[in-house]
Amino acid sequence: MTSHSGTGPVVSFENVSKHYGQLKAVDGLSLDLRAGETVALLGPNGAGKSTSLDMLLALRKPTAGKIQMFGNDPYHAVKSGRVGAMLQSGGLMPEVTVRELVTLVAGLHPRPVPVDTTLRRAGIADIADQRVDRLSGGQTQRVRFSLAIAGESDLIVLDEPTTAMDVETRRRFWAQMKEEVAEGRTLLFATHYLEEADQAADRILVINRGRLLADGTPDDIKKRAGAKRMSFHLDGVDESVLLRLPGIVSLETRHDFVQLQTDDSDATLYALLDAGYRPSEVEIGSLGLEQAFLAITAEDDRAGETESAPAR
Repeated sequence: MTSHSGTGPVVSFENVSKHYGQLKAVDGLSLDLRAGETVALLGPNGAGKSTSLDMLLALRKPTAGKIQMFGNDPYHAVKSGRVGAMLQSGGLMPEVTVRELVTLVAGLHPRPVPVDTTLRRAGIADIADQRVDRLSGGQTQRVRFSLAIAGESDLIVLDEPTTAMDVETRRRFWAQMKEEVAEGRTLLFATHYLEEADQAADRILVINRGRLLADGTPDDIKKRAGAKRMSFHLDGVDESVLLRLPGIVSLETRHDFVQLQTDDSDATLYALLDAGYRPSEVEIGSLGLEQAFLAITAEDDRAGETESAPAR
């Protein structure tokens, strides 16, 4: 079992920025990760996720601000073997077998895990004697994962870990990750699969334009969006009538089936009834994580457009 000595955060970003000329890839990012957490990092393409992970892993230096891991700078935390990582960038060594590659990486780790144990935990024992450059996309992802857990690391960082994995492989992957966290590790992962984040994460960080927009449990993030989902069946109603209802955020109709988002579900439904319509099979619920994520980032994008608009 791994352990994190001390009571401070495992990871700390203090007003961290990364600029490339005029481009602000990360813009004043501040956050903490605590021991034993499973944290999902969400954001649209270009939001700054990969740049943030690169700085965390000492692959890039911040333009401004301070990053600490286990009370030290990222370089020394990584060098001491306290961090295991699985990144999108970088290829695997060709013309070697899976076992040979895992053996090499484990031999370089300050606290290596037995190779057979790593192969089993990553679900790749059955392909251990295959050459790395002859694997499928999903198999390659599992090999990348094996390299992240080839040592007794306290923090595991994963960037889009389940890309190219099929549904069953993805399920087994997350079952294994739960075991890793149960042994005391902290997990930080970036993903575009929001259903995974909803099911696996204790905590979700939403970033956009390099800034932290939301930080909380999956339920917190869903509530943060504010709007509700409403659906019902209704014959013979024009979309223009529905769009004039109070609270409407978005609307979609398919024949007699209506789906909408509203920031005041009571007012929307009462106005529909007052107008003489009688919807059937009415369902009202909170937004899913995907809809909440889209609402939060869209609001930030609109604010950014307003800020950048020229004065008149």
